[in-house]
Amino acid sequence: MTLSLAAGPARLLVDPADGGRLTSFTLAGHELLAAAGPEPTMHGSYVMAPYAGRVRAGRFTHAGHEVQLPLTLPPHGAHGLVLDRPWTVRDATPRTATLECPIGEPWPFGGRVVQQIEVGTDGVTQTVAVQADEAAFPASIGWHPWFVRTPEDAGPVRLHLSAAAMLVRDDDYVTTLHRTDPPPGPWDDCFAGVDWPVVLDWPGLGRLEVTADTDYVVVFDLRDDAVCVEPQTHPPDALNTAAALVRPGHPLSATTRWRWRLG
Repeated sequence: MTLSLAAGPARLLVDPADGGRLTSFTLAGHELLAAAGPEPTMHGSYVMAPYAGRVRAGRFTHAGHEVQLPLTLPPHGAHGLVLDRPWTVRDATPRTATLECPIGEPWPFGGRVVQQIEVGTDGVTQTVAVQADEAAFPASIGWHPWFVRTPEDAGPVRLHLSAAAMLVRDDDYVTTLHRTDPPPGPWDDCFAGVDWPVVLDWPGLGRLEVTADTDYVVVFDLRDDAVCVEPQTHPPDALNTAAALVRPGHPLSATTRWRWRLG
């Protein structure tokens, strides 16, 4: 059953069966999330866990386990293991929801992902935690919202981003840890040292300020009808380079907030 959360001018629809994702976000009656498409990675706004972004060839090694992940973006794995799995609703009110999803196969370490969503009169706050059951494992967290480029009765979005550096992609289209000065867009890139907020400005409607307690953001604006602003705790391919270690009693958590200014 889809959950409806609302406050002030905002209304969210959350579908536990569809990867626990936000399937709709309307602000003053304007739909700001891209509708469902043929691929689960391409619509709404979903949690990326226990890894965010691409993983090279979908493979990594930890504690003697050689793990092969689904090749979500061939030839690489991407965007985690919970975006197309059903989530359980632990609690819900007219303005809040808490959902949980076990990580499961092919992840050999167990664990679960918990997300909390709260709609306020001037913003939406989302918190995600990756928790270990018994075994420790590497992890990263992110969110992948597909924002509509041009909402009805509004102008096309203008993105405003400030960051210390951009991480360079290699010939396999995988982000490395090599840094360079951020170039002008368009982008399908990861930025480090983000000076939050990243702003989406729709002429005739208003602006949405995206903030997070993360150091990284991936921005994608190569699609004609949608753009992405994806806060991440670690860069893509972190399972092979720089992931956090999640242990029982020591989860990895992060929070992002969307704040709007209409008019």
